[in-house]
Amino acid sequence: MFLSRILLQHFRSYPQADFTFNEGVTCIVGPNTAGKTNLLEAISLLAIGKGFRAEKETELIQFGQDVARVKGQLLRGEEDKEKVRLEVVVAQGETAGGRSYLKKYLVNDVPKRRVDFVGQLQSLLFIPADLAVIIGSPSYRRHFFDEVLEVVDREYRMALSSYERALRQRNALLELARETGQRNQAQFSYWDDLLITNGQIITKKREAFIAFMNKEEKTLLQFTVIYDHSTISEERLLQYKDAEVGSGVTLVGPHRDDFQVSLMVHKEERDARTYGSRGQQRLVVLQLKLLQLAFMKQSGGQPILLLDDIFSELDENHIHLVMDIIKGQQTILTTTHEEFLGKKATRSMQVLHLQEKGKK
Repeated sequence: MFLSRILLQHFRSYPQADFTFNEGVTCIVGPNTAGKTNLLEAISLLAIGKGFRAEKETELIQFGQDVARVKGQLLRGEEDKEKVRLEVVVAQGETAGGRSYLKKYLVNDVPKRRVDFVGQLQSLLFIPADLAVIIGSPSYRRHFFDEVLEVVDREYRMALSSYERALRQRNALLELARETGQRNQAQFSYWDDLLITNGQIITKKREAFIAFMNKEEKTLLQFTVIYDHSTISEERLLQYKDAEVGSGVTLVGPHRDDFQVSLMVHKEERDARTYGSRGQQRLVVLQLKLLQLAFMKQSGGQPILLLDDIFSELDENHIHLVMDIIKGQQTILTTTHEEFLGKKATRSMQVLHLQEKGKK
């Protein structure tokens, strides 16, 4: 399976665009304003159903427009005979409550829910900002779980969707209880049950992923991943009952999960975030990405690797390592300088040159 074509309409900086790819490695070369990252985000949108940079979905729509479309064609099956058409449409408009947006997902022109759309195309993104998995807030590490498990595991995807919906409703009830000083337990029972049932599924799946990473061979740097999970149960919700009313939010559950990467520093196990050098932290992130890729493959996936300008962050040895890895699946990478990859490497690639926006 590979992505053979993608069409963009009013997506980010692209009024109209049409790209074709081979099943090997495609290198997209251009300056920082050429739209390289926007193209990778469009591919990622077809995989996970949402943009990896957008805080608001309407940011995906080109300025001054109301609708953005991203269409992709997959070739899969024996001799790539089966064609699968994917499409994501993001539209915005005015409502009585202000600006709103609508998102549609289609597979072969048939509308789908996001939970059924995700997984048709599998991708794994690697960007320089991934260093935040080590040095950033816990939300980055929770995203590290989700970007793989949502794609390869439909049960996880459905549990996460139900959990997040229940969490929003429960937090709204807690905010109301905080404002009124009254907490009606009958209103909480349904959402509590939904949180506990789906939260325990999420925790179990994340534990299995952590166990896989700790068991898998690490070629770059040895470390252990320690899962700091926030257990959710009826007892735990009862334990934090008063504190939750005071804060107006749910204080336990997978939305509070975190993990720590522990590596050997001066013959002692230390947290990479605090004690790892910048170079070690970059190696940890690269190794974590390789573990994600291995997990997706052992789950039966054929992920497309999306590498956004990472070669400016790596030394020559690790560039060669990445170049060896990308031979195993379709890869679309971007760079500002083609020479980072070397002439020998680019001779075996499809190379697309993008110009700075506004130039001919």
